[in-house]
Amino acid sequence: MLLWLSDYLAQLYSGFNLFQYLTFRSILSTLTALFISLLVGPKMIERLSSKQIGQHVREDGPESHLSKSGTPTMGGALILVAIALSTLLWSDLSNRFVWIVLIVTLLFGVIGWVDDYQKLVLKNSKGLSAKYKYFWQSVFGLGAAIILLKTAQSPIETQLIVPFFKHVVIDLAPWMFILLTYFVIVGTSNAVNLTDGLDGLAIMPTVLVGGALGIFAYTTGHIEFAKYLGIPYITGVGEVAVFCGAIVGAGLGFLWFNTYPAQVFMGDVGALALGAALGIVAVVVRQELVLFIMGGVFVMETISVILQVASFKLMGRRIFRMAPLHHHFELKGWPEPRVIVRFWIVTVVLVLAGLATLKIR
Repeated sequence: MLLWLSDYLAQLYSGFNLFQYLTFRSILSTLTALFISLLVGPKMIERLSSKQIGQHVREDGPESHLSKSGTPTMGGALILVAIALSTLLWSDLSNRFVWIVLIVTLLFGVIGWVDDYQKLVLKNSKGLSAKYKYFWQSVFGLGAAIILLKTAQSPIETQLIVPFFKHVVIDLAPWMFILLTYFVIVGTSNAVNLTDGLDGLAIMPTVLVGGALGIFAYTTGHIEFAKYLGIPYITGVGEVAVFCGAIVGAGLGFLWFNTYPAQVFMGDVGALALGAALGIVAVVVRQELVLFIMGGVFVMETISVILQVASFKLMGRRIFRMAPLHHHFELKGWPEPRVIVRFWIVTVVLVLAGLATLKIR
């Protein structure tokens, strides 16, 4: 939006040409989202508290979590507002990738909002049933995949890039691309949701991975950098860096209130949306496999749940003391802040490994 205004003002004063630089607008997007989060956060927490929209703690969970009962939830709505406003203000609104990633994120946020609303406001302990939740996730995930397939302007936009290998690119049949995109978006959405169980545990890895994907978006959309790094060039995808900047800023602003001991939780409205955001960005920049590396914490959490359920149903015993994985370490005696920070450290290492694929090819 402001890009169009700067175009006009640049005719009057050349200094406004600064806003044409993608890096500058990405920084401004990050700072804008951070400012919105910090400004609106206290009022939002106060309002959620007054409405008694608080966390319900599972009785079979760690005893240390009982004190979290009643903590304001649905704070993820703040993240989505900050991301949406920052993206609309600083991105090129004629860019199709911007609208695709933003709309997918908001649609998954709607699913989470309905689930949270039913559980926390209507006091329906089950919330949105798993059947309807996965149905709408599938509709939006498949819809995004089909749109990306139909609007693709070059073959690389539907090919699978294998990290660490410069010339290994796998041609995907249309149905394979749709299926891959579906699993990446829906899978990442649910993986982040499963990880969101401790104060700040999910949001910081989201910030780190989102920032790294922003670097991928910028380099993939820059013809000179793409050529130098030996990665595919995709016209226009660089604008997604502005969206990723908004994720970083909104996430850091939310972490200000969500850090241990948390004043607010993001709820499904935030976790489902942020996971979908990471998934759809990875798809448009063609780095689905790198997302699997950088989001290793999300992957581990998801696998721990799958293994736990499978083991209990098949053999009648549990592999972990409790799933997802972070609860297992809590029950082993790790203090909550130790679990959180160590998972953050693991994410930093994995994100660096993912970024290394830009050069190690």
